[in-house]
Amino acid sequence: MKIIENERFGCERDLYASRDLIVKNCRFAGPEDGESALKESRNIVAENCFMDLRYPFWHVEGLRIFGGEMTANCRAALWYDRGVEIDGCTMNGIKALRECEDVSLRGVFANSPEFGWKCRGFSIRGGEIFSEYAFLMSEGIRAEQLRFSGKYSFQYTKNVTVDRSELHTKDAFWHARNVTVTDSIVDGEYLGWYSEGLTLVRCHIKGTQPFCYCKDLTLIDCTMENCDLAFEYSDVQAEIKGEILSVKNPRSGRIVADKIGEVILTDDSVYPARAAVLERKG
Repeated sequence: MKIIENERFGCERDLYASRDLIVKNCRFAGPEDGESALKESRNIVAENCFMDLRYPFWHVEGLRIFGGEMTANCRAALWYDRGVEIDGCTMNGIKALRECEDVSLRGVFANSPEFGWKCRGFSIRGGEIFSEYAFLMSEGIRAEQLRFSGKYSFQYTKNVTVDRSELHTKDAFWHARNVTVTDSIVDGEYLGWYSEGLTLVRCHIKGTQPFCYCKDLTLIDCTMENCDLAFEYSDVQAEIKGEILSVKNPRSGRIVADKIGEVILTDDSVYPARAAVLERKG
């Protein structure tokens, strides 16, 4: 592979359609204000590069990024790529990943609104992501030891596993299908609405009005904190350790907890509330 080291690239499409290239300690920046530096390239390695220009990696196949920084000016950095590995990089630009396939992140720090939309095959190990709207309509996500902070996450996702992670979010997993979360903290408001096949195992769940309008919802050995008006119009099987503040109009299934503060069954419920709601004895 050809190696380029310690160079600066600031013009439009400086390394367009490159093949079998390693760029080390290079700067993609400058007054030329160019963009799309490595668009349509194949088999690219970027090591400890500084990216300060727009759209550097579009339509790239075979991309490995080690270390380095993408600034807030490096917007929409990776779109329409296939076969991407990113290790220890800082990603600060908006819309950092979109419509990519076979993506692996390890120890990445990202501060990127609209992160990871419409991707397929997404592996995340460690790292920290801040994003107002993350993973919209992505499929095949595997996240381990991830720390996430944002507002709207994992909406319209399919085939997702999250393990040993910490999610601080609201409206997470809306309309999501076939999702399993294990040994994690899920902290936010209005979690999981309209989901189908959402399973949480040994999770700590925090926030108001979780899990409404769900189908095939399962909670196993979970704990709940400040969870009121839970499970409205949901089909649910739940085994909860500790207290649920209140349960409202659960549609079907079985909900068991050590303590349930209030069971709310209203006359104006638009569905029959037929779930069994039980406190453990002893």
